[in-house]
Amino acid sequence: MLISVALGQVLSLLICGIGLTSKYLSEDFHANTPVFQSFLNYILLFLVYTTTLAVRQGEENLLAILRRRWWKYMILGLIDLEANYLVVKAYQYTTLTSIQLLDCFVIPVVILLSWFFLLIRYKAVHFLGIFVCILGMGCMAGADVLVGRHQGAGENKLVGDLLVLGGATLYGISNVWEEYIIRTLSRVEFLGMIGLFGAFFSGIQLAIMEHKELLKVPWDWQIGLLYVGFSACMFGLYSFMPVVIKKTSATSVNLSLLTADLYSLFCGLFLFHYKFSGLYLLSFFTILIGLVLYSSTSTYIAQDPRVYKQFRNPSGPVVDLPTTAQVEPSVTYTSLGQETEEEPHVRVA
Repeated sequence: MLISVALGQVLSLLICGIGLTSKYLSEDFHANTPVFQSFLNYILLFLVYTTTLAVRQGEENLLAILRRRWWKYMILGLIDLEANYLVVKAYQYTTLTSIQLLDCFVIPVVILLSWFFLLIRYKAVHFLGIFVCILGMGCMAGADVLVGRHQGAGENKLVGDLLVLGGATLYGISNVWEEYIIRTLSRVEFLGMIGLFGAFFSGIQLAIMEHKELLKVPWDWQIGLLYVGFSACMFGLYSFMPVVIKKTSATSVNLSLLTADLYSLFCGLFLFHYKFSGLYLLSFFTILIGLVLYSSTSTYIAQDPRVYKQFRNPSGPVVDLPTTAQVEPSVTYTSLGQETEEEPHVRVA
């Protein structure tokens, strides 16, 4: 349980680094280039993971994967790119508090998609933990209002709120799809395909929508260092998140990421001279209590794991179950990790 909570906080710290570097770029150097920043991350993923797939042999080779599933990864790459873009774009239209609260919409999206597509079932303690985490986020948003923290323009609030809800929905779809891939296929395949199609689509979007902004950037060593820092944090987030999702779940990861805003705030107390409120500490510990409650017991799936593993072969293998074995009605979700020698033999019809 503690390991699950700790792994999630590592992801939150990486997001904190992403937020701080983005803030310096946009406010101190007037470099508003969200698509270019995403493009740099996708290029790194391409250089590391896509090239790894290219040199593999057999069914795990890049060309073999593209022949079987190219259109699925193309859709996933586009969803991942636009999820990032919509949330960043929302800051131009709505307030910080609205973004913080509406971004929590990703949690019910992940829960519903996990329930229907990954067949995950939750217990009462999980819903209690989720409620406590969201309560902590509400406490943080209230603290922002009380201390008068910068709320943004909020000139067209409805448009901004819709952008946040759209981005949160796409984030939820991307996270659940990511969980499915890393449990049934592999982490390297997911990151390699995201790097390939993410770089392709972000490159096109950069050329169409952001090339003028990129030319306005006053390039020097400080800006270059900020771009390097942003790319390193973003690459670390993308590379480490599949590891955490496989050990926990997409729902658990998204709950853990709620503390990222608080880490950014604590850094801002020293870097940007934000005003402090005791409600921030209350919010932080409330979210941690919710995470502990959620992680205190395992979720489970609605069917036997041997049936779940049939998704690895889209041609539909037939599994011969031993007649003497007792099939359990449900199993812990974490039992879907490595296959063991005790599994039944697979007979392809």
